[in-house]
Amino acid sequence: MSKRYFVHVPYPQLNQRLPYLLERHLNPEIFFSAPALEALVPAELAAQAETLREAGLSCTIHSPFMDLNPGSFEAKLREATRLRFDQVLDAADLLDPEVMVFHPGFDRWRYGETRDLWLKESLPIWEGVLARVQGRRTIIAVENIFEEEPSTLKALLGAIDHPQFRHCFDVGHWNLFNTVGMEQWFAELGDQIAEVHIHDNHGDKDQHAPPGEGGIDFELFFRLMERYAPNAAYTIEAHSPENLERSLVALQPYLF
Repeated sequence: MSKRYFVHVPYPQLNQRLPYLLERHLNPEIFFSAPALEALVPAELAAQAETLREAGLSCTIHSPFMDLNPGSFEAKLREATRLRFDQVLDAADLLDPEVMVFHPGFDRWRYGETRDLWLKESLPIWEGVLARVQGRRTIIAVENIFEEEPSTLKALLGAIDHPQFRHCFDVGHWNLFNTVGMEQWFAELGDQIAEVHIHDNHGDKDQHAPPGEGGIDFELFFRLMERYAPNAAYTIEAHSPENLERSLVALQPYLF
């Protein structure tokens, strides 16, 4: 049985990539950077959303993240984060995504023993995000970035405790930063996974290589997904057309 899968598309490229997406019947995960949101024309996005719907395609959204942090100790940075999140939620009003992926903004090298304060500061922003999608199908999913183990994300999910607030497991980021095995991560958060990001690396940089071209055990990954999150959305995070084609071939046994 085929999985629900999506492919990474930066928003400025959506219009030029539409013919390819329609021809291959590929659902996009649309990444909105801050500059893309600043330049966005709602009427153009609405037309693109209608084109996707008419073709029977769905989408997910990857929200802006650079320099944003909902749990920042600096109030003005939290307000900048809130602004960008509101802007991407405006885009979601037009696109009706299945999932919206957000970066949580935590790393232990900055926050260390003050994780609880970071968590407390972040909660109002997440509550505002969830209020915007209340009554809609969209799931908000927080992605592991610098998290070495799952306790911070588990604490955030537990503090919010909302059925539309879930986890996006990025297997490439896990491979870069983990101090626990994939099986332990899934034992802690597997049943909270609403989406996964699929790409490979050798553990030294975020290469976004096709699966099988790095060091990740994808046999184990897909076994764990079948056990813990069989209905999750799968996003292929290839950052070039060439890597996407190689990824689609490599994932043939798992997704199709």
